[in-house]
Amino acid sequence: MSAETFAFKSEARQLLDLMIHSLYSTKDIFLRELVSNASDALDKLRFESLTDKSLLPEGELKIQINTMGGSTSEESEGPRRMVISDNGIGMNREEMIENLGTIARSGTKEFISKINGQAESGEESKTDKSSVDQLIGQFGVGFYSSFIVADRVEVTSRRAGSDEGWKWTSMGDGEFTLEPAEVELSGTEIILYLRDADEEDALGDFTTEWTIRETIKRYSDFVQYPVELNVKKSTPVVHDEESEEDEDLKDKEPEPYWEWEIVNSMQAIWKRDPKEISDEEYNEFYKHISKDWQDPTQRLRFRVEGMIEFTGLLFIPQSAPHDLHYRDTKHGLQLYANRVMIQETCEDVLPTWLRFMRGVVESPDISLNVSREILQQDRHIRTIKKSVTGKSVKFLKGILSENRDDYVTFWGQFGDVLKESVSDFEQGDKVKPLFMFKSSTQEGYTTLDEYIERMGEDQNEIYYLTGESLDAIKRSPHLEAFNSKGIEVLYLDQPIDEWMMGSFYKYADKDMRSVSQGDVELGSEEERKAAEEERKAAEEESSDLLGLVKEQLNSHIKEVRLSNRLTDSPACLVSEEGGMNPTMERMMRQMGQELPKQKRILELNPKHELFSKLKGLFEADQESAKLNHYTQLIYGQALIAEGSPLTEPESFNAALLGLMAD
Repeated sequence: MSAETFAFKSEARQLLDLMIHSLYSTKDIFLRELVSNASDALDKLRFESLTDKSLLPEGELKIQINTMGGSTSEESEGPRRMVISDNGIGMNREEMIENLGTIARSGTKEFISKINGQAESGEESKTDKSSVDQLIGQFGVGFYSSFIVADRVEVTSRRAGSDEGWKWTSMGDGEFTLEPAEVELSGTEIILYLRDADEEDALGDFTTEWTIRETIKRYSDFVQYPVELNVKKSTPVVHDEESEEDEDLKDKEPEPYWEWEIVNSMQAIWKRDPKEISDEEYNEFYKHISKDWQDPTQRLRFRVEGMIEFTGLLFIPQSAPHDLHYRDTKHGLQLYANRVMIQETCEDVLPTWLRFMRGVVESPDISLNVSREILQQDRHIRTIKKSVTGKSVKFLKGILSENRDDYVTFWGQFGDVLKESVSDFEQGDKVKPLFMFKSSTQEGYTTLDEYIERMGEDQNEIYYLTGESLDAIKRSPHLEAFNSKGIEVLYLDQPIDEWMMGSFYKYADKDMRSVSQGDVELGSEEERKAAEEERKAAEEESSDLLGLVKEQLNSHIKEVRLSNRLTDSPACLVSEEGGMNPTMERMMRQMGQELPKQKRILELNPKHELFSKLKGLFEADQESAKLNHYTQLIYGQALIAEGSPLTEPESFNAALLGLMAD
């Protein structure tokens, strides 16, 4: 079969252009990415070999690095090259196309738009190195960092268990070729045809032993497989001072030879003494397992002994990854047993509402030869999950109490994920003290416990209001009575809040109460009784008018009543206690769900001049067209005030024009 040529998609060409023009702030990072990929390939081979021992190669699993074309390389003549190889799982033809030829996978187009969007808005320069580093890290395109240091990349590979080898080649120009190749052993070899070293552009000489050693030590020292470097050594000339035969050897140069030398410690960082580990080492380990380019913001390390023994090292990222809310993305911790990776992404040791955490859990009590189905039922895994969850929640509570600013930053990135815990019947109540909210009386954020501390003696409920935006909530007429009495209301302005409150009924024996649902009874018992009596008297006096308004708006509303919650606005729409609010209704319809029409209650403010006007028109002429116009405008105004679209724009416009023409 002859070589085939494939074209990258347009956004992939843009991405390669970013690489080639060296927008990374630290160019030696490419070596960390390639070593990390090789380590992953070895992990996958070892895992597959648990059920098929024939896949294992002779000798140990390892990563090797060799250089050519430099002054200290084995071949000093010819092009400058770096060769990185592993005897891991390897790739077949389809996997090479998928893994190396399809840059435009999920999220890459979004990544390109972010880069270009920053440039167009002027918020960030297109050449802002730290910004680009962070975005590239979020979208997982580490292999393509090869083109920072190389103007040509060749990859040859043979999948374990297959007899066919393949060669992938690209100049980073938007195309790549794929052709059959003779590959003796399974695994992958990457040849980088290196650009010239450039000190001004922070591009080191990766044909030199020192540069490679220093880079591996900085980024990949903890990789559990040996990283071997082909090192030049010399054989000393041994001679006898008194021997005339050795006289000619005195000035002879030592004979050089080449030897593979391990340049990483291979120590599992979670097993080492914490006192011996620097922050930089922890950060590099996090980047290795997470493929993130930012340092983590927090880390949690623990060891559990007892009926089951396990060790954990967990990290919290600085920023939420782009795929955090993607349904098909797998999230979880790396699971090890006696330093053998059982699963690269084990979803069974963390609840989904902690899926933002990255890290490793290792236990000697887990069997190596275990299927995913059996693993899900393993009592050890259930014990580990419960313990890791508890320690993570306690850890977050510690951050909240000891460094509130850090916790607020964390909440801004991952609060929406943590809110999903309300559906966790086992752990959910333990997480609610971590929830943060904006409110009508406080600057910044508040917790539920802090809200309760500020409650008045006559208040027995925690009040909240949901909405599509913070501004829309603040303008809501539902807040008027609460604001006038200085009663705090929590603002819930995120889409997940609508779903969350459907399962969030109580906190610390206090009912969670939406101010847009049901009746409002505020103040002391005497004040509530007096207000209710006043309202009933007014409703009895205006019962015929309220009946007429209900008749005219019958297709839209369920009931018309006078309001205790309005002080300034003429009207508002209220859902029944426990009913569906309009924001949730719109969200569900947008998701394609068919729902019956939701009729709500129209509340009128009996102290507003518009109600007095309406009452006067009714008493003068119950058949007046103007009366109907006012009714339509009041209903429309109530919809607009809460941020809902008009149900019948034509009726609203006709009423408005009718009154203007009168």
